[in-house]
Amino acid sequence: MTILVTGATGSVGRLVVDELLALGVPVRALTVDPARAALPAEAEVVVGSLARPSTLPLDGVDAVYLAPMARTVRRFCELATEAGVKRVVALSGSSVGDGHEGSSGNEYGAVEAAVREGGFAWTFLRPGVFMNNTLDWAPMVREGEVAMAYGDATQTPIDLGDIAAVAARVLTTEGHIGQTYVLSGPEAISLRGQVAALESVLGREIRFRELTRDDQRAQWVGYGVPESAVDWILDGFEETLRHPQVPTGVVEELLGRPGTTYAEWAAARRDVFA
Repeated sequence: MTILVTGATGSVGRLVVDELLALGVPVRALTVDPARAALPAEAEVVVGSLARPSTLPLDGVDAVYLAPMARTVRRFCELATEAGVKRVVALSGSSVGDGHEGSSGNEYGAVEAAVREGGFAWTFLRPGVFMNNTLDWAPMVREGEVAMAYGDATQTPIDLGDIAAVAARVLTTEGHIGQTYVLSGPEAISLRGQVAALESVLGREIRFRELTRDDQRAQWVGYGVPESAVDWILDGFEETLRHPQVPTGVVEELLGRPGTTYAEWAAARRDVFA
């Protein structure tokens, strides 16, 4: 069974490659630049891009790990069907269906719809917020103060490694066809709580300074984030003040091990924050 990993140098796809190789599965890893990709020698490294579906090397592929790209997903589905691909595991998001103009769920929903209508044996992975998002805090952490709005917003951030491990498990075991898995980290933790975890990991004081919504909005818009996306993110934080997120437990159920906590994730990236 050959599995094509699209987005093989992306934040999740690169980890999916490693997980599949560790299981001894033949992997065809897609990249636009093999020389720079530094993919493992055990993988069959191929040139192509989801952005240009005609470049996809689908011959002999049994299953695909599909990175989300709504713009070209229907053409991917057409070509995959013609090539005889039977199985698609698509990375999606827990924001599917929330309807906000700036929501990432609009793109994820389009990917899911195309794959479903394509007639594949499908599984959708819907993780929530990524722990990696807080890597953006590194400069503030090094200065000793993290400034954010909605410090008590409580979410269930997930480690990208756990998403990749679930993807590999779903691709290589039975019982997942037609399933939509909503993935979370193992704990509910606020933004303020994440700063406290970083403080503990680094062994030094890190202050948390609460920004107003308007100040946070102006800052992110100034960084070039679309206003609709900024409003969606801030609305999400506000919602978790009223209704804190709760871990889904799906990662633990599928992997048979605990999910990665924020403190464990931070400890593995101590050098980034130090």
